[in-house]
Amino acid sequence: MAQKLTQKAAKKIAKELPIPADVSREQAEQAVRVLLKWAGEDPQREGLRDTPARVVSAYREWFAGYSVDPAAYLKRTFEEVAGYDEMIVLRDIEFESYCEHHMAPIIGRCHVGYVPTNKVVGISKLARVLNGYSKRFQVQEKLTAEIAGCINDVLKPRGVGVVIDAVHQCMTTRGVHKRGVSMITSKMLGSFREDARTRAEFLRFIGIRGAG
Repeated sequence: MAQKLTQKAAKKIAKELPIPADVSREQAEQAVRVLLKWAGEDPQREGLRDTPARVVSAYREWFAGYSVDPAAYLKRTFEEVAGYDEMIVLRDIEFESYCEHHMAPIIGRCHVGYVPTNKVVGISKLARVLNGYSKRFQVQEKLTAEIAGCINDVLKPRGVGVVIDAVHQCMTTRGVHKRGVSMITSKMLGSFREDARTRAEFLRFIGIRGAG
């Protein structure tokens, strides 16, 4: 459910994004035509005539994260939780991002956990934070750290853990052409970093055993 919410939000954001003042839509579409021609194609053939417009529209959705402040999603919190202070985990949040080195897709899943102090946040907001950072050009290590840092800075929990498992198309479709390989990164803050038992509990919840 949370992933459907983030996709819907991304499409809404994409429609509302302002066009940068120093780059017109026509300039962006022309850049796509140049790349098509450079690749050996004829941008004017029937099947490609509308491709530049489609690509530019897709970019507005793929990179909608540049128009939002992910921290803003965490501003509304709930304190009436009957004293709940145990770990909260949202796992298997699907996401798509793009490698800033080759502009190739990064597709994977993110797991987020935190131990609250006196307030919690709606779980869809955690997915929106991921969306806000992933819909930008990224490297996975930075993406992992940004999500954890945002949650830690805004919610001030006792601890935060973020694990990302993703496949990089810059590795599977070019270069070494190795399929079936995924990259795992993690960022542990507070009690997740300092307490091996807390870290182990989080990793157990998300299905990673024998670590911590």
